[in-house]
Amino acid sequence: MQTGQLKPTLNAWHLWGLAVGLVISGEYFGWSYGWNSAGTLGFLITALVVAVMYTTFIFSFTELTTAIPHAGGPFAYASRAFGPTGGFIAGFATLIEFLFAPPAIAMAIGAYLQVQFPAVHPKAMAIGAYLVFMTLNILGVRTAATFELIVTVLAILELLVFMGVVAPGFSMANFVAHGWAGQDTFTAATAAGMFAAIPFAIWFFLAIEGVAMAAEEAKDPKRTIPIAYIAGILTLVVLAVGVMVFAGGVGDWRKFANINDPLPQAMKVVVGENSTWLHMLVWIGLFGLVASFHGIILGYSRQIFALSRAAYLPSYFAAIHPRFGTPHRAVLAGGVVGVAAIFSDELFSFGGQTLTANIVTMSVFGAIVMYIMSMASLFALRRKEPNLDRPFPAIGYPVFPAIALGLAVVCLAAMVYYNFMLSLVFAGLMALAYVVFMRGGQVRREAAAAVSPAGG
Repeated sequence: MQTGQLKPTLNAWHLWGLAVGLVISGEYFGWSYGWNSAGTLGFLITALVVAVMYTTFIFSFTELTTAIPHAGGPFAYASRAFGPTGGFIAGFATLIEFLFAPPAIAMAIGAYLQVQFPAVHPKAMAIGAYLVFMTLNILGVRTAATFELIVTVLAILELLVFMGVVAPGFSMANFVAHGWAGQDTFTAATAAGMFAAIPFAIWFFLAIEGVAMAAEEAKDPKRTIPIAYIAGILTLVVLAVGVMVFAGGVGDWRKFANINDPLPQAMKVVVGENSTWLHMLVWIGLFGLVASFHGIILGYSRQIFALSRAAYLPSYFAAIHPRFGTPHRAVLAGGVVGVAAIFSDELFSFGGQTLTANIVTMSVFGAIVMYIMSMASLFALRRKEPNLDRPFPAIGYPVFPAIALGLAVVCLAAMVYYNFMLSLVFAGLMALAYVVFMRGGQVRREAAAAVSPAGG
């Protein structure tokens, strides 16, 4: 076993596939829980505001990813801007985001497969998904990224097919009916519901920043990463709006608002239960879930690897497989956490939400904290290191980064207010991690050279 640097093998197409693939499961499930509180019209507005946050964030985030190409991503940027404590906050928030997203996706994979195999328990299928895709990630990053690109393209095509097939059954009257949080007019309850729906709007775009964690494995990252990010966010915004509008207009959208497979159920209204189109959506639709599941496993493993290499976690997890060149122990460690989450019904089933909805929200808590730390790092590094080589400066600086930061703070405040118990669980996990972090201070000082990101 060895530790050290990862090998650059990924081109711009691989990175675009990773950017979209990390996220695209958000178009297949998870977002429809937002209809429960906001309705179709309220949630559409919430999703568009969140899309603005993500667009401005990505146009700013590329400055950091190209200036400091490092497998730790936000951890590396915050460490450089604010020191070890800043690195801890960004790094462990990112880790929570990437550890809790895969179990939610795995359970959606199980729900999709149960449409075809009703006798098989969806949790058993979810565990099977972990075993298959952890293995693929261990076998090699180029193999994993090529597979990611292929399934991402298939997933995009399937979403376009979904929109085309249900289009004849679409009615704007269906979409707007009871569209303001179950009412036909905007009320104070609608506004509250729109804030409560923020985590599920974020789910549309969650984890696109994971491309930063493949920065050490990218060829010419100062050129390829901006291409991947900008093309990726534009692709995802178009798909998110299209899927949401078409699914909401084919019937009574309230029937799709609390399930893990809204697209097959929406298509069923138009084509019937025995249609070839429906079976195709279930099977090919799995590609969207697989693309994100597979890509986020790659992301969490690189985050665990980077934190371990910098002595924020035990160095045991920084091992690189001597044959495949991948952080195999980090892949397996994240899988253990994910499988435990799948069976954590008593811990995460509260507040009137399903287990999946609460795991999604936990992942979003990590993401939002990381977005705030990343934008704060961008501003801090502009002051602290004005001469740092910035191959792709933030577009619209300082306005775009400020918009992204401001909207992220609003999102975090709303999430704490509407998910107070989950926020306490998130804070508890961060506090526990901080204890481990403080005990490893001397080891980190001795590993200072390893913490210094490449390119800086």
